[in-house]
Amino acid sequence: MKETDRDAMNAADLIKKAEQTIRKNSLISMGDSVIVGFSGGPDSTCLLHLLHALKEKYQLQICSLYINHNLRPLEVPTEIEFCKKFSEGLGIPLMVESIDVISFCKEYRMNRQEAARELRYQAFGRAVSEIQANKVALAHNNDDQAETLLMRLVRGAGPAGLAGIPIKRDKIIRPLLEIGREEIERFLEARKIVPVTDSSNLKEDYFRNMVRVRIMPMLKQANANLLQSLTHTMEILREEERYFGILVTKTLMKLISRKSQKRIELFLLPMEVTETVILRRVLRRAISETEGLRGISFAHIEDIIALIKNGKNGDRLILPRNIRVIKEYSLLVITSEEPMRIAEYKLDLPGNAAVLGARQVVTAEREERSVQFGDGRSSVLLDAEKMTFPLLIRPRRPGDFFYPMGFGRKKKLQDFFVDVKVPRDERDSIPVVASGDDIVWIAGYRADERFKVTETTKKVVRLGIVSGKY
Repeated sequence: MKETDRDAMNAADLIKKAEQTIRKNSLISMGDSVIVGFSGGPDSTCLLHLLHALKEKYQLQICSLYINHNLRPLEVPTEIEFCKKFSEGLGIPLMVESIDVISFCKEYRMNRQEAARELRYQAFGRAVSEIQANKVALAHNNDDQAETLLMRLVRGAGPAGLAGIPIKRDKIIRPLLEIGREEIERFLEARKIVPVTDSSNLKEDYFRNMVRVRIMPMLKQANANLLQSLTHTMEILREEERYFGILVTKTLMKLISRKSQKRIELFLLPMEVTETVILRRVLRRAISETEGLRGISFAHIEDIIALIKNGKNGDRLILPRNIRVIKEYSLLVITSEEPMRIAEYKLDLPGNAAVLGARQVVTAEREERSVQFGDGRSSVLLDAEKMTFPLLIRPRRPGDFFYPMGFGRKKKLQDFFVDVKVPRDERDSIPVVASGDDIVWIAGYRADERFKVTETTKKVVRLGIVSGKY
């Protein structure tokens, strides 16, 4: 048999193997519209070629998408040109989208790989909406799967993480996940296709590249069937995870109080007595299904569990990307919403003002001189003649200061909040009651010494704050 004939047979075998993966895992249905993530590298080039080979059989609508990460400006034009010519040669339209990884890293304090991954998925989501596609095909292969297992094992991960990359999730499919990198390279050689090379894949300053370039070759020398062995291990873990998934779904349905894109509230009491092995999975599922909370690591999950089991009411965690986890009286709140800042309100005497969003009402009442001064936090008796009405209820301002009652000297409001341990994300929601430029009362915390009732006081006012559902 001629070498060219053998190569052609090997190429046909890879298409057949990929189709078996597609059928076994129900990755593609007749008439699907598929976006293929296409970088011009060996894996994505192979994927686009083999899906094109199956196009007529499955009546597919195929579009390729190149994503420019703006990290390698010297290489990108060459890659785009290759992707354009290769796609045109197959009669497949090419979309090009640019993402700003560097700015995203700085804004959300993520490393480049995490930021690039997040932005890529956002780009795929936009492309799906634009052309009404129902599948996104990515070119992860069997070597990628093995590398992922090793990386997660070294960094520390639970069974869900060690189960590897899912072959399909929502609209994402990975038809090459059971095919090794060497098979892909032989396929391209047989078809005389020369893909482009991403120089960043050759550098060992990324952990994955170190695993790929140094560790995997050594492990393959020790075990010629390394990919099969690791794949078998991941299959076992995936089967176990599917079983746990059923338990997690049932548990989570009983725990969710409220949920939005950036916030989820879970009933606390059941979680306090839930076995940790289940609680880990419940929290990961809840977070992964809440768009604004994705990216929390295994270590963060352990911190959240410690908060649930051992934390006090009001305790909280501040996680990357401004995600806060708050243990309330009956709920665990996980949110990435921007902290609330109250508006400004006028407070007459007598009168009241509902502080929207803060779920509080501030009241002002005339009162006869009394020995019941109040606790200074929820209620306080002050000298009315030292104030100018209407009072102003407002959030804190830069440079705010007052004279905390009983303290005796001037103090910056910022320092006061630190001293009394007011969480940073709550400080803009605390009502500051002011008379002109002077702070009269930090509602719920402390009044100002300058407005205290003395022996010469003739008119008094009682200020109070009431919490409720407002």
